Amino acid sequence: MSGVYLARTNQKLNFTRIHLEALKSAQSSTGWSKHAQIESYNESVLFHMVSAYSAFLKEIAEQYRFDAERISKLKELVEQMEAQGLEAPEVGELQELQFNPRSWLHHLLAAYKGCWRAEDHQQSAAKAESISEIHVMQINPDHAEDADIIKEYQAWFDQLRALIERLRSGMQEW
Repeated sequence: MSGVYLARTNQKLNFTRIHLEALKSAQSSTGWSKHAQIESYNESVLFHMVSAYSAFLKEIAEQYRFDAERISKLKELVEQMEAQGLEAPEVGELQELQFNPRSWLHHLLAAYKGCWRAEDHQQSAAKAESISEIHVMQINPDHAEDADIIKEYQAWFDQLRALIERLRSGMQEW
């Protein structure tokens, strides 16, 4: 096994950490572009966290000797596992997290999807599931909730990193 996706997951986790630090710096900035920087880093943090999650899915596929290039979503990994008649506790836990509307992973993925929406902001506010999703859709024009969003992102990052480390330890070949 090449471990290319393990390296990619680690790289994306590192990029997330770097962009979180930049987001914190932007929040304390007094420059004229402060809010543009905050919004830019908000999206880049979400992008790198979701990219780390996606790379981890490929890492799991690689561990089980599937074609990792064909995996971009959890659903595709589940389909490959089912086609081979396999079950993996890692995949079950990820399914539980991804589809539980109260979980941090569900909120992370919803916030990331919010980056791609171009809807009426009033309607979007009613559908939003987290503070960061509301912010990404630019319903927080005065940036009053920036500190809470950063805390939420940091919590998601910490949980993602811990989840990956824990699931990796369970997948190690003995």
